[in-house]
Amino acid sequence: MKWMIVKKAEELANVSYQLLKQEILRHPEGLTIGLATGSSPLGVYEEWRKDQLDCRHVTTVNLDEYVGLSPDHPHSYHTFMKEHLFETVTFKESYLPIGNTADPVEESDRYEHLVRTLGIDIQLLGIGSNGHIAFNEPGTPFDAKTHVTELTESTRLANQRFFDRLEDVPSEAITMGIGTIMEAKKILLVASSERKAEAIRDMMEGPATVDCPATILQRHADVMVVLDEEAASLLSEEAKRTGRAAYTNFMK
Repeated sequence: MKWMIVKKAEELANVSYQLLKQEILRHPEGLTIGLATGSSPLGVYEEWRKDQLDCRHVTTVNLDEYVGLSPDHPHSYHTFMKEHLFETVTFKESYLPIGNTADPVEESDRYEHLVRTLGIDIQLLGIGSNGHIAFNEPGTPFDAKTHVTELTESTRLANQRFFDRLEDVPSEAITMGIGTIMEAKKILLVASSERKAEAIRDMMEGPATVDCPATILQRHADVMVVLDEEAASLLSEEAKRTGRAAYTNFMK
């Protein structure tokens, strides 16, 4: 696992987007990028929109979708991605799970097969304050495939800001499993704010445990973590020095 620590959220978004852009330019023949939703990637998508990079050779696959929400629902992740990226940047193909399917388990299996067939070259991730990646909540087995998951109260509360009321936040989602995510060739995780500091410390310096799903990333061969100072605040001083130096070197 490698990491960089930046001072501000704006720098975090720019650095993270530049890392994705490097991969896009490195693969003119085409590649598949795994995309995330929520607040963590918003700055990255803003940089992407502003850059107007030609991505017509790029295929995207999203991590998850709420069960019960149609693609055109205002709070679905289909709508989220359309508003924050797809309306501005043109991709070869873009895929998300279908949330309002009659059989979410069957849809999970279909999406798992799709993702495995495409293969993910680089996966963009955020991290929840409880250490979840995608919607893989604490306790999810490390070898889990794409599945239907029940969302914890803390996750629903965190996502309430995207809805009018807490009771409007769905209680289930279809999510890529941890095992599916770990099949990505590269992983880029971005995190900002003090709310993520404990999860980041556990992910980077704690033991690998299903109590903090993101700790599985310690076992991946190619992970880059981009943090702001607040998210990195609970790391050891040595880890902070390493991350700040890595950022300085990247900017040269």
